[in-house]
Amino acid sequence: MSEINLSVEAAKGYVAQIDDVKLYIDGSFVEAESQEQFDNINPYTNERINAVASGGKADIEKAAKAARKAFNGEWGSMSQNERLGYVNKIADLIDEHVEELAPLEAHDTGLPISITKKMVSRASKNFRFYAEMVSSRMVGDAYQVDDEFLNYTIHKPVGIAGLITPWNAPFMLETWKIAPALATGNTVILKPAEWSPLTANKLAEIIDQAELPDGVFNVVHGYGEKAGAALVSHEDVELISFTGETSTGSEIMRNGADSLKRFSMELGGKSPIIVFDDADLDRALDACTWGIFSFNGERCTANSRLYIHEDVAEDFIKALKDRVDNIRVGDPLSDDTQVGPLIHTAHYENVSRYLQVAKEEGCEVYQGNVPEAMRNGNFIPPTLLLNADHSMRVVKEEIFGPVLAVMTFKDEAEVIELANDVRYGLAGYVWTKDIQRGHRVSQSVNAGMLWINSQNVRDLRTPFGGSKHSGIGREGGYYAFEFYTEMQVVHVALGDHRIPQFGKK
Repeated sequence: MSEINLSVEAAKGYVAQIDDVKLYIDGSFVEAESQEQFDNINPYTNERINAVASGGKADIEKAAKAARKAFNGEWGSMSQNERLGYVNKIADLIDEHVEELAPLEAHDTGLPISITKKMVSRASKNFRFYAEMVSSRMVGDAYQVDDEFLNYTIHKPVGIAGLITPWNAPFMLETWKIAPALATGNTVILKPAEWSPLTANKLAEIIDQAELPDGVFNVVHGYGEKAGAALVSHEDVELISFTGETSTGSEIMRNGADSLKRFSMELGGKSPIIVFDDADLDRALDACTWGIFSFNGERCTANSRLYIHEDVAEDFIKALKDRVDNIRVGDPLSDDTQVGPLIHTAHYENVSRYLQVAKEEGCEVYQGNVPEAMRNGNFIPPTLLLNADHSMRVVKEEIFGPVLAVMTFKDEAEVIELANDVRYGLAGYVWTKDIQRGHRVSQSVNAGMLWINSQNVRDLRTPFGGSKHSGIGREGGYYAFEFYTEMQVVHVALGDHRIPQFGKK
């Protein structure tokens, strides 16, 4: 993992040199066939950053033809060692550019640079991890059938991987999908979120420097209803990996059904954090505030529902209020900022509407502070929704901002029922010193991932994904092979076994 030492002045220097963004198709940076562009807006000032080529159906068609040609040609016939050499080369080049990437990500998304430094430094690890995972863990099985047959399995790349990535942690999540797709031998068409194009473009420049065969990696910027829909419905794109909002995921699956695509869906979340009265309350407080207010609250695994045992609720909520009062809201390029602006005015307005709904539903809305000088940005201060309950929309619906619904519970059975009383099932967090109860409650919560006495600490070897309306399938570790490869079984006769002789006289 690369160490990033970057001054505010250097960061501002990088973002002052931003050019317009083009599409990257078949090894070249090109304008959209329509010549259309859209403006990319800085969430801190709501001023224009640059123009971005707006791709559509014709551009997806070009990218698909290039990706198919590469898959059927040089990339598809390349040895695994040579292919993984390219994957490791991409990792090395990311490390060389990592100090440019952190400020670009912060400038584009509003995420504090203290967060983006950590995210982009993990990106090269994604490529190295999957290069190693493919070489060591992408293995088949062999089945001996007495002395008659040897049957064995192999993994084969599926073909063209359509990757649709979100705006909340764009560079890290793009690399998390691209790395296994390339390492397993697929070609890629990336459709980044239109609200966060800068680091996707930088990644295209990096991969261009790695000199992969033309067409192996392609980037088509654009709106979901044009570029995204064209990618999903294209008959020659065999798989779609999507991270984003649940209703969008449902629409993508409908649009891709006719071509029988395989889908991996990492969708919304409304994850509980359960704090029992015997927990280490200081550490639970740290984890709770980090888990909802880091990433500006724009995090699928955020612990957006707090259930605190009624015996310790008063002191814990008082401490929460104190934390909210002291969280530093400000310029995303400043090292001491802890919460920055939400990525776009449309998202800001949506979160603001939920805060109005919370008041109408009877919540006490307790908020931190936004400095007056920053009123032009899309700032929602860290917010607690007190006196919340499960009759409220703000408890059951994903807000995707720095907003925590706070509730109390009496006992284990009650809190399990409450934790499961939403349509989502992505993550959950349990705090207790009773380790038996920790396991018991975690296994009773209907979610894909649980953490006991921990904040969200990822292990690349483990499966990532959710249940219910939070997603379909798992990525991460060798579990990604189930999605990015086809398993083929080869049956070999070891002798002259009996074959029925139909029609023989």
